[in-house]
Order: sequence, then structure tokens, then C-alpha cells
Amino acid sequence: MIENQMRDFRIKKLEELKNLKLEIYGRRFLKTNISEVKEEGNFKIAGRIMSIRAHGNASFADIVDSTGKIQVYFRKDIIGKENYEIFKKIDIGDIIGLEGEVFKTKTGEKTILVKNFTILSKSLRPLPEKWHGLRDVEIRFRKRYLDLIMNESVKDIFKKRVEILRYIREFLNSKGFVEVETPMMHPIPGGAEARPFITYHNSLDIELYLRIAPELYLKKLLVGNFEKIYEINRSFRNEGISTLHNPEFTMLELYSAYGDYEEMIEITEGLICFLSDKIFGSNTFEYQGKKIDLTSPWKKIKYTDIFKEIGISNFRDEKIVDKKIEEYNIEIENDDTIFDKLEKIFKKKIQPLLINPTFIVGYPVEISPLAKIAKDDPTITERFELFIGGIEIANAYSELNDPIEQLKRFEEKFKDVDDKKKKIDYDFIEALEYGMPPAGGLGIGIDRLVMLFTNSCSIREVIFFPLLKPKNE
Repeated sequence: MIENQMRDFRIKKLEELKNLKLEIYGRRFLKTNISEVKEEGNFKIAGRIMSIRAHGNASFADIVDSTGKIQVYFRKDIIGKENYEIFKKIDIGDIIGLEGEVFKTKTGEKTILVKNFTILSKSLRPLPEKWHGLRDVEIRFRKRYLDLIMNESVKDIFKKRVEILRYIREFLNSKGFVEVETPMMHPIPGGAEARPFITYHNSLDIELYLRIAPELYLKKLLVGNFEKIYEINRSFRNEGISTLHNPEFTMLELYSAYGDYEEMIEITEGLICFLSDKIFGSNTFEYQGKKIDLTSPWKKIKYTDIFKEIGISNFRDEKIVDKKIEEYNIEIENDDTIFDKLEKIFKKKIQPLLINPTFIVGYPVEISPLAKIAKDDPTITERFELFIGGIEIANAYSELNDPIEQLKRFEEKFKDVDDKKKKIDYDFIEALEYGMPPAGGLGIGIDRLVMLFTNSCSIREVIFFPLLKPKNE
């Protein structure tokens, strides 16, 4: 109710300003960034008014832009009586442009003495109350624009996200990788195990799927003689929302022809250490109260051994696994496979303990349909997952490039599906039949990586506009 009254009051001011023949929603304004304003001289700046302190015929105000904040000083005898009356109709939240001379107040604060100003946009709604800030989590995510205005720490997170993406490109480009783009709409969902979003193309009269991963298209580029490639891609999975999952997310996926998963270990470790050095100037930092140490060599532990440590001597023995499920009081579904159960055990009892970088290697072939089998054991693959701070950060493997074996794996995986053309990407198999070089492939969750480097406990903190439930009116 109070907010509506304040809005009505501001609209009244807006009409009064319009009656003065002023253009309230302005046009291009050539300005200097606030961070570049020097200790003396005349400058033109623009930004949002964050506070106003009136003192009779003079007023101080704080103005912010994307680069910083500065105090400005309006004096009636300098800007004139008419303009000062206009200034008095300005509210906190309004965006203005101004020109003036820099001076320092008695307290030594750099301030601009305003000589003239123009209104560029009138804020019709009041900003959240300054001292209490914007703390309601639901409002913060739903109205991210207010979150960015009111919470400097939130803006810092997203500035760091931008930096991380730039550093990733810098690192990979320096290693000879080239950035590519692949389709976001797929005729067959593939490259990962997930439920897709379904859409429809009217002209072609076909169903399409928002990509769950770019993997198969990137591998086709390997066939086409692109040897070192990466894509920072948007992917979509029609699944649950949690502190680590958003249905729309950003992923780095890269491939190196003539490499393998050992090369991917080297690239992963090199990239993350590079980012840590750029961001912190160190290979140690804190995440959620725990010290992370990126000092080499990073720990490696076999998939089989990680379960032996909690008493599962044979991870393929369902009786042993079921006993642990009961012991740990883990809920399961009727159609859960033994590997689904193992994953649930892993997430509850093992993953939270993987604080310093840990590579889990040698995943079973049954849950790695696109990975090459190990030389000395046909039941496991040359695959790893990386965990830091208790979060899964990366997944990689030596790529399976045998088209006959790949088709066999697909057919086994989808043996109970009636229409296999809707599940198996035969065009990808055909591409493999032209010959794909041996390669290593790597996927890194960018959002989770940003969580790690910004000490954020939820993926929603590092995505500008996370998906939320519809607002209940």
C-alpha cells in the first residue's frame, strides 16, 4: 500500500516535470565513467541517484554507475532557481546526467559541483529501504535488477563471472584451441543422460529438443579435421532445481584430437589453477568455510576404491549395495538400477568429503556409453569426474571413436525402446564411420566453477536470472 502511494506521488512529480516541457526519458549522453573522474577538472557523468541530503538551498547526492560511486553537490545559486526547483522533484532511483567541477569537501571527499544537469530516466517505484537492503531471497532472484542496484557484493559476483569467462578463453586460446558454435536445437537428444525440453518447428513439422549437451556435434567437428575446439554453451535439462542445478545452465566443453583423458586431467588442472591465480593470486582460497588447496599433484582415486572405503567391496553386488542403502537410510525408486543406487550413496556419503581437488577415475562402462574402455579392464572406461569443495566440477574421458562399438553401446542402452530412431543418433554413427581421430573430451560446469570462485553456496547466486516457480499473486 505504501509503495503504491509513493508511486502515485512520483507519477505526480513526473507530470509536473512534463508540464515544464522537459524530456524526462532522455537520449544519448556522452559521459566519463565515475571511476575515471580525477581529483580536479570538469567532467560529465551519468548514473543513478542513490541518496539525497538536502540543506536548504543546497543538496548533496550520491550517484552510481557501473564503475563506481561519487558525491555530487547542487547549489541553487549556481544552477539557478528554476533548475533547483526541478532538482527538488528528483527522487532516489532517478537516472540523471550532469556536468560539473571536481572539488574536495572539508572531510576530503571527492565531489562534483554541479553546473548543469538533465533527467535521463524517472524512477516511478522506490528502491528498497537502504539500510535493510534487499534481503528476501525470493525477491532478490526474481527481481535481480534490484539485487544488483542495492547489493554491491552481488554485482561483484557477476563481474567476477565475466572475468572467469574471459580468463577461460584466454587460457584455451593460448593452448591452440578455437571457439566454435553448435546447434541448440537437436532432432535427437544426445551427448548426456537427461530429460530434454521439447519444442516444435512449424515449417518442418518436426519435434526438436533443446540441447542437453553439445558433445555429438563437437565430435562431428573432430571428424571434419577441427582438432582443438571448445564451446562455452547454454544447455537445458528438464529436471529438478536445487542449489547445484538450474534447468538452463552454462557449460564449457572442449575436445583435443589425438589426446586422451590424461591430457584432459592436465588441461583441467592447468585451467583451474590459472583461474585461481588470476582471481586470488594464489593456489589456495576458502570455500564455505573450508580451505581449498590446488597445489599439485591433485588426488586420484579409482571408482572401485572409493566405494571400498565405505565397505562396498564389489560395487556390482546388488545385495551389498542394497544393504548400504538401508544402512544410510537412502530413498530409492522402484526402477533405480544398481548404478542409480551407487550414485545416491556417493552423493550422500562420499561427495561432501571431497574438499580438495579429487579425480575419481575408472567409471564403469555401463554408465559411460561415449567413453573408451580401459586398456587393462574392459569393464571400466578411461573417464574421470573432478570434485572440489564437495561439488562435481568436471567430467571427461578418452572418446570412443569406434563406430561399431558406439552403435553397440547405444543399442544396448536403448534396447527396451521401440522407436530407436528417436534415441540413437545414427547420423553421428555415420560421421564416426568416416573416421574420428582418438581424442580427449572435457566438460566443466561454468556455473559451479563460478560458485567455487565467488564462495557462493547456491547456483542461483551466480546466474543472473535463475528459473523460479511462478509467483503466487
